[in-house]
Amino acid sequence: MVLGKRSDYGDAKYAGVQVPFSDDIPKTVESYGLCGFDFVVAPLVRESWRPPAPAVLDNGALPSPLERSDCLYINSSQWANQVVGAVSDWIQPDAANPALRQRSVTALKTQLGWAAHLGLQAVVMPPPHAPGRCPNYAGVLNQALQSLTHMALWLTVPLVIPTPTPAHGADSGAAVSAVAGAGGLDGWEAWHQVRAQCDHHNLLGAALLVGPTLPSPASLKRWAGEPVKALLLPTAVFSANKRGYPVLPKAHQELVAAFFRLGVQVVITGEACHAVPPPAAAAAAAPGAKQVTPAPAAAAAVGPGGEPLGFTVTDPGESHPLRPYWEYLCFLFRRLEVVCEQERQEASYRDYLQVPLQPLQDNLESQTYETFEKDTQKYTLYEEAVFRALKDRQAAEAAAAGPRDPFDPANATDAPAASAASTSGRPVVLMVVGAGRGPLVRASMRAAARAGARLRVYAVEKNPNAVVHIQHMLRTEGWSDCVTLVSADMRHWQAPEPADILVSELLGSFGDNELSPECLDGAQRFLAPGGISIPQSYTSFLAPVTTHKLHHDVKAYKDLEHFETPYVVRLHRHYLLAPTQPLFTFVHPNTDAPIDNSRYDSLVFSRDPADGAAVLHGFAGYFECALYKDVLLSIHPPSHSVNMFSWFPIFFPLREPVYVPAGGEVGVQVWRCCAPHKVWYEWALSAPVAGPIHNVNGRSYWVGL
Repeated sequence: MVLGKRSDYGDAKYAGVQVPFSDDIPKTVESYGLCGFDFVVAPLVRESWRPPAPAVLDNGALPSPLERSDCLYINSSQWANQVVGAVSDWIQPDAANPALRQRSVTALKTQLGWAAHLGLQAVVMPPPHAPGRCPNYAGVLNQALQSLTHMALWLTVPLVIPTPTPAHGADSGAAVSAVAGAGGLDGWEAWHQVRAQCDHHNLLGAALLVGPTLPSPASLKRWAGEPVKALLLPTAVFSANKRGYPVLPKAHQELVAAFFRLGVQVVITGEACHAVPPPAAAAAAAPGAKQVTPAPAAAAAVGPGGEPLGFTVTDPGESHPLRPYWEYLCFLFRRLEVVCEQERQEASYRDYLQVPLQPLQDNLESQTYETFEKDTQKYTLYEEAVFRALKDRQAAEAAAAGPRDPFDPANATDAPAASAASTSGRPVVLMVVGAGRGPLVRASMRAAARAGARLRVYAVEKNPNAVVHIQHMLRTEGWSDCVTLVSADMRHWQAPEPADILVSELLGSFGDNELSPECLDGAQRFLAPGGISIPQSYTSFLAPVTTHKLHHDVKAYKDLEHFETPYVVRLHRHYLLAPTQPLFTFVHPNTDAPIDNSRYDSLVFSRDPADGAAVLHGFAGYFECALYKDVLLSIHPPSHSVNMFSWFPIFFPLREPVYVPAGGEVGVQVWRCCAPHKVWYEWALSAPVAGPIHNVNGRSYWVGL
């Protein structure tokens, strides 16, 4: 039974439960399913099972190390999707005792082989017994991963690992970290060593074991970019409220909610340890409830505070001792904040790689234009920018004309009103370069109506198919007399008159990555002296990022070219290692002589040691644009334009993931290179280690002029 169906969070979220070893797994699945859980985490073998001692085999015999009574048995694939296997906790492939070490390796291989044979979707692995020093454990996992095609391995990772006592070997190899607080080791460090030795394999994920003590909130954010598959939530972490229901501390509630937002499942572990009144009694004791005896077969489900959860419970499931824990997860999931309209629009694009558009080389399809035009907030900002530019021109021309003579008949109140466009009476000449299907023309005309200004508009568009849409718009709106349609490339067209205002929509996800500087530098010849360009300037921003999902998707292409290509992507499962920093800025009109749009900069990102170590997969890029004065259009997180979704961030991948120690700096060098027929980026890591320059000479990716 799902925790709750909410369209604003996409797919319904599910919860699992850890169960003891079972001889009849279908019956176990059914029993816990009635309780509400969607899958079980079941041991692959009995706790007492050990692999048989090595023996000399006769006549080619290959006896199985498992007996039917000792192992998890499923004879139908219909149950495999509802069962996650669990490897025995006693296994220690890195034990100091050679006999235990060898037996552990054999047992681990046997259990993983059996789970793969059953076709299970995933297997929960025990945490390393020697965090930070587990080469044999990582070696066996790596060997298993090479032969797996779909079964995932979930490595149990305690968020905080208790510091080992000297009697158990204090020199564990794991770093004592301020992240975990006094007396603890950073679980992320133990996780990273294993996954690094497994070459960041995509089938290896983390199952985070939540304890009573949590690491610092800043360090917890690192897991947003990691392949976290489940939260293991022991019943012992819960406390009882005044009604006897199990509840989580505030910090734990926020942790569970954060992972719900990322689509991570929760697994309840351990036995019930809270005495909860039966559902009928709880419903009767709820505030405002009538004191009547409900039907014994059904009762309203209530949350930890007695509030109704909106569904009924029926025997035998609701009498299960773990039912209150499942209901509490429902309560946490259902009270998540409502997702805004922008998030809804972007949900299907989350963590999906897209190569940036090449609008100069390619003519966009109508559907692409239509998608962009749905972003009404963007055109509202453009309208406001044009409106303010028109008002400023009116004010400037009125000031230049001097005070009006009240005795002049031309200024009489009953005389025909002079044009609001200018004191000379001529319309304001506004050129839209790269008009597409005409949304900027519409925004400009709305702005003129608000300002009481007359416009003479030139709509310049090189895509002959988009021109047809503009023709239809002009006929429908009756603008043919004031809007001149120009089917031409702005770089080659000769304007019949200078423009007072030049409007364009040529920005990319990194500001300049769709050649806005080159296009507007060429088009600024249209501007009259003192003319206004909208946009006036834009700045790109960069930040180091952890994003296992995107790095794996790039790696799956198995070539250099894709690691040297920047991608437009709606970042979702990601973590910024440091705040963004500005990179390149372009201003229009460009008064440089000669004009050179090549750029170079080197950035250094400092990190707080309390944030913990992290892994670097690449860099996330954003832009911030001043359309006109303080009218800002931005996808930069600190200043993101509300409900605007036309642009997603850009991702510059690194060929290999890089470990960044706690407090370590991240340095990057970025070039914007220009040639007669193309523009491209090159980037290289300079800290914590120096890395190769990516995309040298634009060998893998460029934007054609």
